[in-house]
Amino acid sequence: MAALGKIRSKGTILVLIIALGLFAFIAEEAFRSCNGIKGQQSQQIGEVLGEKINYQDFQKLVDEYQDVVKFTMQRDNLNEDELNQLKDQVWQQYIANTVMEADAKKLGLTVTDEEIENILAQGTNPMLMQTPFVKQETKRFDVNSLKQFVDEYNKANSSNNPQMQQQAEQMRPIYNYWLFIEKNLRSQLLAQKYQGLLASCVLSNKVEAKMAFKDENEESQIKLASLAYSTIKDSEIKVEDSDLKAKYDELKAGFKQAVESRDVKYVDVQILASAADRNAIAKEMADFQKQLAVAEEPAQVVSKSASQVPFIDLPKSKNAYPSDIAERLDSIGIGTTGVTENKADNTLNIIRLISKTSLPDSVEYRQIQVGAASVAEARTKADSIYKALQGGADFEVLAKKYGQTGQKVWLTNNQYEGANTMSVDNRQYIESLLNGTVGETKNLELSQGNVILQVLDRRAMADKYNAAVIKKVIDFRKDTRAAAYNKFSEYVTKCTSVEELETNAKKYGYKVQEQTGLTTGQHTVANVRGTREALKWIFSAKEGEISPLYECGDNDHMMVVALTKVRPQGYADYKDPNVADILKREVINDKKAEKLMAKLQGVNNVNAAKAKGAKISDVNQITFASPAFIPEIGAMEPALSGAVAATAAGKFSKNAVKGNSGVYLFQVVKKTMRAGVKYNEKTQEQRCRQSSLQYVGNFMQDLISKAGVVDNRYLFF
Repeated sequence: MAALGKIRSKGTILVLIIALGLFAFIAEEAFRSCNGIKGQQSQQIGEVLGEKINYQDFQKLVDEYQDVVKFTMQRDNLNEDELNQLKDQVWQQYIANTVMEADAKKLGLTVTDEEIENILAQGTNPMLMQTPFVKQETKRFDVNSLKQFVDEYNKANSSNNPQMQQQAEQMRPIYNYWLFIEKNLRSQLLAQKYQGLLASCVLSNKVEAKMAFKDENEESQIKLASLAYSTIKDSEIKVEDSDLKAKYDELKAGFKQAVESRDVKYVDVQILASAADRNAIAKEMADFQKQLAVAEEPAQVVSKSASQVPFIDLPKSKNAYPSDIAERLDSIGIGTTGVTENKADNTLNIIRLISKTSLPDSVEYRQIQVGAASVAEARTKADSIYKALQGGADFEVLAKKYGQTGQKVWLTNNQYEGANTMSVDNRQYIESLLNGTVGETKNLELSQGNVILQVLDRRAMADKYNAAVIKKVIDFRKDTRAAAYNKFSEYVTKCTSVEELETNAKKYGYKVQEQTGLTTGQHTVANVRGTREALKWIFSAKEGEISPLYECGDNDHMMVVALTKVRPQGYADYKDPNVADILKREVINDKKAEKLMAKLQGVNNVNAAKAKGAKISDVNQITFASPAFIPEIGAMEPALSGAVAATAAGKFSKNAVKGNSGVYLFQVVKKTMRAGVKYNEKTQEQRCRQSSLQYVGNFMQDLISKAGVVDNRYLFF
């Protein structure tokens, strides 16, 4: 049980480890069992490397990972956005893991049990340092502590003794977390092997090192003559369809779309509270304020009000309350506030501050749970244990006598402050620990038995607030919603085309909006909650179709959607508006460049360029390795950097340089090496190798692009 306290104290760090370690977790072989369900097309959530992925298997994996996240973050639940993010992480990393394993298998790369044992024996892997099996004395991972814990868990889990089974239940979160860490270690080692093999294919040499050093550190000072494309009006340039086709062929690789996407136009109407609605809830809150101010049991009033903030009748840290409530706790006295509005979350709020006290954020303790056939028998047994401890008996020896470990554990504020409800027994238990003194032993009488508690340490004393809070959204009433629904329904009924959707919107006072590039990997339309049905419709509809009315959001939105464009997977057509705009701009710039370069034909010095209308400026510190910035035009020009590097000091550019934003001629005034830099061959070779490794570092995306990924998650989530 000491392990439980340790791991919970590292919640923040563990969340980071989870994000990094998900690679292994999602490699579960159970996930691959979906091959046996090929006939159940409706249950297939996707496909990777020809392998069908079953919805139930994916959901099981999501649930397992969710349990790990909730455990490390000490949360009972995750909100919708967090769950969507989690599902995306599981999906993306499953794909990455699958293609990695497949490619590693072709290369004969595996991870053996012996290799894992060696990592555990060494105990230096950073992931191991975030487990509860680190010795405080040495600050190192102790494999023997792990083995002892696993052995104790297996014994407790296989026992028929109720107390041992309860102990196993308490240990299970840590055991499951360890399984998660172990999978991470396996995947981490496989990834290291693969990346190490890839890295060995990337080399550098002396020649490359010398060139790279020169490219990075030789600086040129130039006198620049520039003619911006903006000096020619776009209207003066004629663009033919043949020009667009030619430019498309040149840039085609940049227009490849990895997955199908769709464009839509939509009308989203949010139902808001009317003036009458606001008056009604204000009156209701005024009544709750009076009740809360005099209530002997504030929990009853808070519960009756359906407040967004649960009341557990325990002092909590300020950050356990909503931010708007937390920032007021120090400025109010004991008692009940009036009703105040928070426009940020559209709520009305009442606070009754019951107490403010200084309590520890964490308490170390140990316990012996005392149960028996009857409560009276448990009381008698507990008295006997308590007297023995008072007489000097060893706590752990007594605990083992009653089938328990008596290990030291920590109670932290994160373990109870986020609770939505609190039983009388749990409240009494926590209060005894928070208010106990170090070294004190208590015989705590609960409804079903007794618990012998011994407080061993109290840390991080801080202000805690016991506050009953009523927070209610300023919501609309049924008749307000009905009126809004009837109006919107009438509008939708009259829309049978995209044109009517837009025309009628003006008559009804609605706004038509557009969203482009929707894919099956998204969870919402227009970032509105509860729009999965609309998303499913979008990917089953044909261009020009109008959807039915969708009720979405938190029951406060209505939406209608028109599918305007289907963009299939593969290369986008050159007539696609998004592509055509890019092509047209490139063609216009090309033709402007031709005109400007023709204008500069035969110019061989800066003054002659100036006579042709060029702007003259001094530009310093140009290197081949970095694109030159031209203040006169406000643009980065990589082509200019290359041309300057290839021109000797004192020379004028042989030809005009076509850039991103203009055409350039230049005179190289001088070239110097940066001051203070010294060439080190080994260091420079290593830098060149690292730079090359960055170029091949996107190997995972290359593997995924060839994996035939099919994503049907939108049908299920």
